[in-house]
Amino acid sequence: MSMLALFVLILGLAAIGWFSARVRVASLSRASGTRAHSLPGYHGWYVALWLALPALIFLAIWSSVAPGLVEQTVLGSPAAEVLPPAGIERNAIMGEARALADGSLQAAFNPEAEQLVPAYREASGFYGVIGIVAAVLLAFAGGAFAFLRVRPDFRARNRVERVVMWMLLIASLIAILTTIGIVASLLFETIRFFGRVPITEFVFGTQWNPQSATFTGPGADEGSFGAIPLFWGTVLIGAIIAMIVAIPLGLLSAIYLTQYAKPGVRKVMKPVLEILAGVPTVVYGYFAALTVAPAVRDFAVNVMGISSASSESAIAAGVVMGIMIIPFVSSMADDSIAAVPGAMRDGSLAMGATHSETIKRVLVPAALPGIVGGVLLAVSRAIGETMIVVMAAGLAANMTANPFESVTTVTVQIVQLLTGDQEFDSSKTLAAFALGLVLFIVTLLLNIVALGVVKRFREAYE
Repeated sequence: MSMLALFVLILGLAAIGWFSARVRVASLSRASGTRAHSLPGYHGWYVALWLALPALIFLAIWSSVAPGLVEQTVLGSPAAEVLPPAGIERNAIMGEARALADGSLQAAFNPEAEQLVPAYREASGFYGVIGIVAAVLLAFAGGAFAFLRVRPDFRARNRVERVVMWMLLIASLIAILTTIGIVASLLFETIRFFGRVPITEFVFGTQWNPQSATFTGPGADEGSFGAIPLFWGTVLIGAIIAMIVAIPLGLLSAIYLTQYAKPGVRKVMKPVLEILAGVPTVVYGYFAALTVAPAVRDFAVNVMGISSASSESAIAAGVVMGIMIIPFVSSMADDSIAAVPGAMRDGSLAMGATHSETIKRVLVPAALPGIVGGVLLAVSRAIGETMIVVMAAGLAANMTANPFESVTTVTVQIVQLLTGDQEFDSSKTLAAFALGLVLFIVTLLLNIVALGVVKRFREAYE
């Protein structure tokens, strides 16, 4: 029996237990003439949880333990006597035998692997039967224990709600522990990187060329890892050009849709505007590379007389990125302005303010927490964008204020450093983790600043 079939069987038993417990508590309540403490549904969920949870937890543990037991059993079989000593070759043979046994591989490169297939199948079948029998027995034992406790005075609701509370707590802890794990991995690899490259060179250096770095010891070729051009390219494209496009267009479109547009127009325009958020970034990248970038270059050369304008430029990537994140600003601003109490707008109009003055001095300041949240989301989205920059801005780490020249960003360099056959012990690869940590810190600071702004204006308008 496959793991999926066993999972479905356990869920089916849980459904049967849920229905049986409901029937049992209803019949006992009628027989005794007393009202049950908890609704029948809670009794059903109590039995279903006892049926499913112990068995599923056992299956999760068994699925991680069983492969090791199978491998140890195969290594102890007579067929394993032909295997070489422990090492890469032996692991490759064992992997081929495992793939042949489960049917994912039709033929093996090593003939020794075919000799291990019967032993693998026998061991897998043996431990598979143990897992199935133990899971089913646990399900029946848990179901029987819970079913016998079902009676009118049993506080099933309290037990079920406690289990739900623990499940929610575990879900929260998973998210927290995942974040801690990400930060810890970034810190660990970044510390290794800064053991080879001085942090001052990385933070303040202006030369970025990790492809030429050859490390023979700490501090060697340290001039290749100056990240200032990457930071500047990220700020220029994601935080300056894109925001110049996205914030005015997004905010003005939100004001129009909430204050001036007729209901029919709003009903059509708002979904159309939000479609921009669902367009794949690679499509934006093609649009930027094939349409916007040539037009920007021709404009710079023919109209502005900038002969050094490149077909891959910061302004082409930034403009398209700004168009992409307009819905993030517009939707948040739209919802925030619409949520401002009507009494504030009516009071402003009653005091003699015009519609535009009411928007500027009442509605927008009152909705500023939501607007700032939308801008923060847009900035984070722009800073983390990769595809548009790769296709429209290029890979050159240039330190330039000319938006018509090619630049690159932190995320693009992270992808470039980790793409292909790379050693995770090389300084070139470790530099990607240092860049990731910097990106994480910048995003965290943006969140702190935004929360401060939101708190300040929320206190002013509460």
